[in-house]
Amino acid sequence: MFAQCADPKALDGLAWMLCYLTSGTHRLFYLSFGTVLLLLAVTAPIALGMGFAGAMAARSRIAPLRWLGKTYAAIVRGVPDIIFFLFVPIALDQGFEWLRSRVYCDTSVPVRQGNEFVVCAAAKLPQSTSPEWVHDLYGIALAVVAFSFVFGAFAANVLYGAMRAVPRAQLETAEAYGMTPRQIDRRILIPQMWTYALPGLSNLWMILIKATPLLFLLGIEDIVYWARELGGSKTSTYAYPHGDWRVWYFLALLVFYLLMTWVSQRLIDRLSAWLSRGQATMAGESMRKAGAAA
Repeated sequence: MFAQCADPKALDGLAWMLCYLTSGTHRLFYLSFGTVLLLLAVTAPIALGMGFAGAMAARSRIAPLRWLGKTYAAIVRGVPDIIFFLFVPIALDQGFEWLRSRVYCDTSVPVRQGNEFVVCAAAKLPQSTSPEWVHDLYGIALAVVAFSFVFGAFAANVLYGAMRAVPRAQLETAEAYGMTPRQIDRRILIPQMWTYALPGLSNLWMILIKATPLLFLLGIEDIVYWARELGGSKTSTYAYPHGDWRVWYFLALLVFYLLMTWVSQRLIDRLSAWLSRGQATMAGESMRKAGAAA
């Protein structure tokens, strides 16, 4: 980055460290923090949407839809998360390539050859000629689907329980006033369920933050990959030789995740206070009393 960094062997002390921390590989390390934040920003709303759809399906009066919603949540709860994190990207990748092979490849050649999944070069995703950012984006997209699928099921359980926690008397009163089931859901059930759902959803958010290092297992060059890569011992054949510094890199990751959870908790507390205002819940009553005392 700096002109004085052209010859690292001629540097020492703070100048060496400054050039080391601004090298090209370190810039990739810093950008990988953005990859984690991007995953969280994209996955959280998708997972919440899938969870809401699953919870509404589980409450449906249509039996097949109700079974689908409950089965989706039950399957994910009964299988270790890491299995889905590894299975879903592989299954999607092979599914896409199989569909493309039906169009671009000789269909007489089976894609399953023993234990191997083999398709022609034209059906590969991404293409070998694609730029590197396409490969990175494709990997992140598969990771988003896997994370959303898993955490969507957990969110479905949380939201389903929150819907059941809304006082039944309020729903019956709305029904007595002639409101349709859709109106009851939109005006009574859904606005109030968020107060009951927030504790569970906040725990899911924290778990999602802590699950992002699993990107490393999916072959994505995330912060864990670069911490291990940069922190490992480097011999004199490298531009910046050093000993085993992994403890310092992983300490930086520790600080990053602690900061993320601390900021998240502050925001969740504010959101909880806002949702509890005017609600017929214990939290809402506490807010009302606190306002009256002030």
